[in-house]
Amino acid sequence: MQDGDVDLSDVPEITPEMFARAIVRRGIQPRRKKQLTLRLDSDVLDWFRRQGRGYQTRINALLRAYMEEHGSQRTGSRYKSRQGGP
Repeated sequence: MQDGDVDLSDVPEITPEMFARAIVRRGIQPRRKKQLTLRLDSDVLDWFRRQGRGYQTRINALLRAYMEEHGSQRTGSRYKSRQGGP
């Protein structure tokens, strides 16, 4: 039997959440996390929390997707002034 002969039609797709909860084995190290304080609008945080367990992982996944999409774009300066415009 070859790999192509195996019927995988009833096997569910692995979601990013399922993958994030997977057990790390054989010396593969997960990405290092850093703890920080982040201020979010209360309605945004409430919405994520209502999604249930893993909401912090989902927030991280969204931030990572944004970073990967916009990572090659440079803003010119590290921080922008709030009062002085861009």
